[in-house]
Amino acid sequence: MPLPDNAKYKDWKLCFESYFSKLKNNIILVGSSLGGIFLAKYLSENKFPKKILSTYLICPPFNNSLTGEDLAGGFKLRSDLSLLDNSSGNLYLLFSKDDEFIPTLYAEKYGNKLKNANFKIYKSKNDHFKIKTFPEIIKMIKKDKLRNY
Repeated sequence: MPLPDNAKYKDWKLCFESYFSKLKNNIILVGSSLGGIFLAKYLSENKFPKKILSTYLICPPFNNSLTGEDLAGGFKLRSDLSLLDNSSGNLYLLFSKDDEFIPTLYAEKYGNKLKNANFKIYKSKNDHFKIKTFPEIIKMIKKDKLRNY
């Protein structure tokens, strides 16, 4: 996505939408950290043009709910996340107990807004999911794909 160090939601939205003509139905979306809250915001405010099989939000922030946290650039979520809940296919939110940036408290905050989401909290994913491989998500994606066919 454009300018990750000075991210602006409007710029990311334009970039994201520029790929829509290349997409097919039963897409799987994955967003990590700021990319996770981007997908949460986008899918809660916009009807996606293709059928979504699954959406994975990995350590997504939840607004500005921590002291010193600043989601500048327009990434703040609306209070109603029902469109995200209903249009994301199999919705997964993944957190890690050892994440110093995104606390597992956010799982509860999202859980209060999402009725259909699946939550997974790992004991450790090397802080803020600083991992080279993530076999658990590969297994979940394969399982989703099998369920669809």
